[in-house]
Amino acid sequence: MVSTPSVERNLATARRLIAEAARDGAKLVGLPEYFCFIGPNDRDKLAIAEALGDGPIQQALSDAAREHGLWVMGGTLPIRSGEPDYAFNSSCIYAPDGRLAARYDKMHLFRYDNGRENHDEGRVLRAGPEPVAFEAGAVRVGLSVCYDLRFPELYRRLTFAQGQRPCDLLAVPAAFTCTTGRAHWELLLRARAIENQCYVIAPAQGGTHETGRRTWGHSMIVDPWGEVLNVLPEGEGVVMAEMDAARIASVRAQLPALEHRRCI
Repeated sequence: MVSTPSVERNLATARRLIAEAARDGAKLVGLPEYFCFIGPNDRDKLAIAEALGDGPIQQALSDAAREHGLWVMGGTLPIRSGEPDYAFNSSCIYAPDGRLAARYDKMHLFRYDNGRENHDEGRVLRAGPEPVAFEAGAVRVGLSVCYDLRFPELYRRLTFAQGQRPCDLLAVPAAFTCTTGRAHWELLLRARAIENQCYVIAPAQGGTHETGRRTWGHSMIVDPWGEVLNVLPEGEGVVMAEMDAARIASVRAQLPALEHRRCI
């Protein structure tokens, strides 16, 4: 997506793209970080922040999941933190019956300053407390958001969660800057797929927004060997690929790196 300052227009776009994916056979759909709103100022998102379980953005995600009978990973939306000047950047997951199945609050808050660009999410966001994974039928999905991608220990926590099997899929909804995206986006996504021997889905904001902001895009799906299965460089659209449990098993059997891991 190339989201705008209008929640209503963004929700309409999300509904249309989810419907298109469902028509093409999708069983699980992921939206980008801040699919619902990208405004001119970081603080603008506080005005549309919703209480958990209540609000038009969450309702639209729940309705779409129920209408199309699929899993919807709702990119992110601002969820109220209990502090008027801060919100959580939350990824809310809805099951095919429309219920909230999981919620993950972004743990790592982006800060970058190269003298020309300046970003600091900590000015308006609170960091989430813990990793989250959920079961989408037979698929175990580990959740992360954008800047989390730079912290491999998060994905190791998800992959080696006590008493749980490794993730089959890692989700990375994002709104990467062009500067950092050009240098690191694909490299990091493929690395996370390779080291955890699972699929990675990375729906991203991609293009020039009405606010003048430009995001890197390159929404992509990567397989457990690090091969890019599909990518959309820029603009709105649907990026699809098929997950294959046998592919995961084959990669892990041929190169049993997860079994060889030692804590150092």
